[in-house]
Amino acid sequence: MGKRRAALGFAGELLGDEGRVERRAHPDLYILEPLGDQIRIDAVRELRHDLHMRPFEADRRVYLIFGAHSLNDEAADALLKDLEEPPSYAVIVLVADDLGPLAETIRSRCQLVPFRRLSEKTILAEVALRAPGLSDREQTALARVAGGRLDRVDRMLDPQAAKRREALLEVARSVYDDPEFDPSAAAGVLMGIAADRAGEAKTAALEENEHLDLPAKEAEQRMRRAGRGAEREELLLCLDELAAWYRDLVVVGLGAQTAAVHVDRMDQLLEDGVRDRVPGAEAAAEAVRGTWRLFEEYQLQAGLMLEALFVRLRRELGRPGAAPA
Repeated sequence: MGKRRAALGFAGELLGDEGRVERRAHPDLYILEPLGDQIRIDAVRELRHDLHMRPFEADRRVYLIFGAHSLNDEAADALLKDLEEPPSYAVIVLVADDLGPLAETIRSRCQLVPFRRLSEKTILAEVALRAPGLSDREQTALARVAGGRLDRVDRMLDPQAAKRREALLEVARSVYDDPEFDPSAAAGVLMGIAADRAGEAKTAALEENEHLDLPAKEAEQRMRRAGRGAEREELLLCLDELAAWYRDLVVVGLGAQTAAVHVDRMDQLLEDGVRDRVPGAEAAAEAVRGTWRLFEEYQLQAGLMLEALFVRLRRELGRPGAAPA
């Protein structure tokens, strides 16, 4: 989300009208987004046709290609020539979540602007500014869970985020603390959290669509894409926090409390982070990280993936002094 905001802000500066750019209503702004899971050649051909129209109002025309990592091979090949020799008035900005899928021929024709995660100190200052009513421990925990990303700070400060986090950490603890632990039910909790976020994102996209002059099909696709993206991002965030919780059990069990992420839950961590749980917690954290990597890289069925993960977590952790389930 930060890259998209930066791209729109950049376009607003170039075109001299941030308001209309933000509303996507400026005549010299062209935005291309994936329809479904890819940007296909027909969409690039439409962009190329528009590219050779001179500016209507501003000195430039700005082309924002969101989701550039989803360009299929034909679309990428069609874009190459115009990336190499664009009209003098055209500025083409590619926004990608991952450079890996982008062909080297595309990357070599672009000026790379990397977006790196912010420091904990920077994120903590932002949390303190936005939520001064939180305790120091709560602010520190949110900053560490955010992992250097301001968009995650936005989400975690949402009124519903505290409930989601409570439900997630309850699931994390139930793996080793509940004799009746059910991997399928645990996976269902995470899927429910992600579905809630997807619903919110679709509602926001629907409201934004009302201010945009989009064909009905494109508006529907945009809403669905927002929902899928939010669901995926929320599941990755859940996995991040699960891994952090099990890592915290390790560092607390070894006496390194100051290194914990969930410092606002230190009482629970001190209770749960007993030394004989450390090996299982270490294996559990690595299992979650492995699942995160698989889910981030491949289009996996989330419900089955999570259920398999919780089966493994239960096997790794079990209960102290008892045989693993």
